[in-house]
Amino acid sequence: MNQQPADELKRSLGFWSAISIVVGTIIGSGIFFKQGSVLDSAGTSTLAIAAWVFGGIITLTGGLTVAEIGAQMPYTGGLYVYIENIYGRLLGFLAGWMQVIVYGPAIIASVAGFMSILMANFFGLGAAWRIPLAVITVVAIGIMNLFENKVGAIFSIITTAGKMIPIAAIIIFGLFWGHQDAFGQTVTEVHQATGGFGVAVLATLFGYDGWILIANLGGEMKNPQKLLPKAIIFGITAVLIIYTLITVGILKFLPANTIHRLGENATAYLAVKAFGAVGGKLLSAGIIISMMGTLNGKMITFPRIVYAMARRRDLPFSRYLAYITPKGKSPVVATIFIIVLATVMMCFFDPDHLSDLCVFTVYCFYLLAFFGIFILRRKNKGPRPFSTPLYPLVPIVAIAGGIFVLVSEVLNDPAGVLLFVGIVIVGLPILYIVKRMDQRRMKW
Repeated sequence: MNQQPADELKRSLGFWSAISIVVGTIIGSGIFFKQGSVLDSAGTSTLAIAAWVFGGIITLTGGLTVAEIGAQMPYTGGLYVYIENIYGRLLGFLAGWMQVIVYGPAIIASVAGFMSILMANFFGLGAAWRIPLAVITVVAIGIMNLFENKVGAIFSIITTAGKMIPIAAIIIFGLFWGHQDAFGQTVTEVHQATGGFGVAVLATLFGYDGWILIANLGGEMKNPQKLLPKAIIFGITAVLIIYTLITVGILKFLPANTIHRLGENATAYLAVKAFGAVGGKLLSAGIIISMMGTLNGKMITFPRIVYAMARRRDLPFSRYLAYITPKGKSPVVATIFIIVLATVMMCFFDPDHLSDLCVFTVYCFYLLAFFGIFILRRKNKGPRPFSTPLYPLVPIVAIAGGIFVLVSEVLNDPAGVLLFVGIVIVGLPILYIVKRMDQRRMKW
């Protein structure tokens, strides 16, 4: 196993901070904005609910698999570190490059784009305000994370607690006051051309995405060997239950055809119909806070990948990107770098399209990690800090789910897949140039 440079970041994150980052990072825009697209692709309410459950099971098996790997590699960098230690520098670099250049900024841009829709409606502003509102929010949350990691962690705990209010309201109102049959409804205006069950599951995985980001903070946890598996498993399980209940609650309150017609605005419509104008505003505010918490979790974690890569001198301008503040030990330049890339993507890409391509791109490397557990088991015969239960069944299910995701997206959007894969592959000549420049400096 390759040696990692000693982390200089503070080990100050405890159990509740870690759990709140997992839940807070996962529960954001997906569950509130993807109900329409999941239902459209599934075709019926029963299959839509099944898609959310199936997506959760895929995510949980992936989390259980990665938890064993992460417990053996408790370093800052997460997936980047895992892939490098298992497969070598080249694939490790591509895993980091993918998260830094494509996945991280794109997922932040997507969540901010969805959130700005609600914010514009909340403040009575036109569609022209969506991008400015998204940019302002990302910059504000990014600035907050320029300070010590405790600041972002505290904000994560507050927003995670706050987001439970709109979630509980939707679940309780839908289940107890909804008059629709959540199961068996058919979307009459939609045909199979919208994608089918596979694409529906793919859409749910955006809602579940973010669970692995806590692994990027391995070097900042107090006891990562024990804490990381607990945070991943408890966090994903809680989200799976919450997402299923929210979906059933929404389908019990709104007819399937209404959800199809409203699309991204279905949850906002439900809030007003269920709780009146004032109550709807309050519920919308709670959902906005929920998304801010998600953005905060991503803004805490992605700069750590930049920092980890820069310390290995894998990126251009690594000397600057690896800078951390002397007192708070925060990767300031790396955070600014992520903010800039996310802002560019917000200006040029649709959030719904971004979300699907993000999931595809990251699952290419999730698959490598899932296969990696078999390699590690063969190499390391001794005791492990955490062992995946029901091995090898759980990793096999995770691998099958990952293949299912990749095939579904390739069939659904081959052009978008080629674009994002192309951006990842561009990292190879970048790495070559950076290493050549390093060699010249050493000769001088």
